[in-house]
This record gives sequence, C-alpha cells and structure tokens, in this order.
Amino acid sequence: MTTSPMQYLDKAMNALHDMGLIPTQDDGKEAPIIVLLNLISDLDQERVAAIARTLDKASLFNDVVREQVQAMEIGERYEEITNAFTSIREDAKKMVEQIEDGHLDTFERISNVWMKATRGDIATRFDKIKETYLDVTASTNDQIQRENKILEAYQDFRGALKESEVLALEVLKTAEQHLASAKQDLADAMKTVEAFAGDDAAERARLEMARDEKVRALQNEDKRYQIAKDLADNLTVSYNTSEVVMARLLQTTTAKERVYAQAVSFFGTNEVVLTALSASFTGMFGLHEGTQTIEAMKDGVSKSLEDLADIGGKVQDAAIRAGYGPTIRAESVKKLVDAVVTWQSRSHEIIDEMRHLATENAQEIRQAVEQGKRQLARLAEEGRGLSLELRA
Repeated sequence: MTTSPMQYLDKAMNALHDMGLIPTQDDGKEAPIIVLLNLISDLDQERVAAIARTLDKASLFNDVVREQVQAMEIGERYEEITNAFTSIREDAKKMVEQIEDGHLDTFERISNVWMKATRGDIATRFDKIKETYLDVTASTNDQIQRENKILEAYQDFRGALKESEVLALEVLKTAEQHLASAKQDLADAMKTVEAFAGDDAAERARLEMARDEKVRALQNEDKRYQIAKDLADNLTVSYNTSEVVMARLLQTTTAKERVYAQAVSFFGTNEVVLTALSASFTGMFGLHEGTQTIEAMKDGVSKSLEDLADIGGKVQDAAIRAGYGPTIRAESVKKLVDAVVTWQSRSHEIIDEMRHLATENAQEIRQAVEQGKRQLARLAEEGRGLSLELRA
C-alpha cells in the first residue's frame, strides 16, 4: 500500500526533471514538518516515512510552481493597440476638420509635421499594432504552456498528497488506539492505587509511581495523537483546497487557450483587413495632401491673376504716359543754357584755380608715394614686406 504515494511522487518529480525545473543543487535544509513526523514515526515507520518524503518535496515543488508563475510575462499591452487605433482615428478627424474651413493655416501644417514626427505615419502605426499583437499572443502561448506543465505535474503530486492523507488517517487510527490503551492503563493504575488498603507505605508509593508513569505515558500518547490528528486534518484541508485552486487555474488556462486560439484565428484570417485599413488610411491621408496641394495651386493662381490685374493696369498707364508724353522738358533746356553762359563767364577763374590746385595735388601725391615707399622698404627689411612695387 505504501508504494502508491512513492509512485505518484516519483512521477511528479520526474515530470519536473524532464521539464528542467529541478534545481541542480539542494540547499540540504530539512523541512520543519520532518521534525514533527519524527515524533510519531514509531507509530508506523513505513507510513510516516512515506508521508515525510512527500511533504519534504512539497516545498521544492511549490517553489518550482511559483518560479514558473513569476516567469510569466503579463502587462497591459492591449492599451498600446487601443491607443494606436485611437490616434489613427483622431488624426483622420483632424484631417476632416482641416478640409472643412477651406484652407490649411501655418499651425495646421506644423501640427501635421509634428504628428508624423511623434506618432509616425499611418502604415508605421498599423505595423506597431501587428507587432504588439504578436508579442501578446507569444506571451499568452508561453503562459499556456507553463500552466499546462504546472497542472500536469501537480496532478501527479496531488496524487501523492492524497495518498499521504490516507496514510495519515491510518496513522491517526493507530495513534487513537495507542491513546485509548494509555488511557486504559492509567485507569487501571488509578484503580489499583485507590483499591490499596494496606499499611505498607513503600508499596503504596510504588503503585503511585506506576500511576504517575502511566500519566506521563498518556501525555506522550496524547501529544503524538494530536500531531497525527493535525497532520491528517491539514493534509485533508491542503488536498481539497488545492483541488479547488487548481480547478480555477485549469478554468483560467482553458479560457486562455480559447482566447489565444481565437486571437490567432482572427489575425490569421483578418490580417488582410488590417493591411487594407493601413492602405486605406494611408491613401486617404495622401488624398488629403493632394487635395490641399491643388487647392493651394488654385488659390495661388487666382490671387496671382488678381494681382496681375491691379499691377498690370498701373504699369500700362505709366507706359502710355511715357510713350505719348513730351520728351525733353523746356525748363531743362533753359537751365542748361543758363549753365553754359554762367560757366563761360567763370571758366577763366576756374582754369586758374584748377591749375593751382593741380600743382598742389601733384606735390601731395609725390610726397604720399615717397612716404609709402619708405614704409614698404622698412617692412621688407623686417621680413614683412609684400611683393609690391610702387612707381612714382
């Protein structure tokens, strides 16, 4: 009978070993429960040993399960997908608002440039949605695989736990028998003391000592009984509670598998829709740009025609006036005649004055050149001269 829990336990440990989840090194620490089990081991060596081995591995198995749970990647990446779709729709609405007022102002142009710089273009955002979806489904699949491994290995371990519960109940029955026997022995010893009517004090003392030993034996048996009872009760609680918890995990895993399958199926069959959305929104933004471009051209040409009408009239008026108006004004000719007469009268004075100034000017030029030559000569002597020759 005691081989069953060992078979379940060995199967569970082998499953963990095959998955590479057993630590390569054991810390060598004995589980605290083993100390208590040693106190009742003489009740049934074989059964208690089987229970001890199962419970000794329980901590290791639970540590492995917790590590697998902690390794699962979870988050709120669905918000990234929601935000990406929201940004695409919001940008599309802004595009409509820009069209409604009939023109694209500077602020709207800057806003569009900033949108592309910070959020990326539409195709990039749809690619990001796909990338996020693939990351989430990969994490979901990893969680499913880990949870299935935990459930599979835990089923075998719980088999060992259930068998340990059976053994604990059997040990408890033995403890009850020992306790009942100790109670009976104490009752017999007490009756013997109470029935003693002799005057031999030594004999009375021996009987009392025998009674006291039975009391101590009863206390020890009661202590062992309580340990056996706690063990049986807690194994019952542990098995049944973990049964419910693991049933919930199984439900979660089953639901997760369904969601994963639906997600994979949805994307596998509707990726073309995502691609079409990307192309449609990208094309729509391209159409918006083209529309605004042609509107800008039409507005520019119209305003240019208006300006041409205004400016052209003024230019043509000036041209007519220039083409048909007088050429040389009379006042200009009269002014010239006066200047000629005045100049003729002053020419001799000017000639004398200019001759004198010319002589002075030549002298100043000669002196300036001579001074420059001397300065260049000194610079050349100092090695800082230029290849420049001044001639008088």
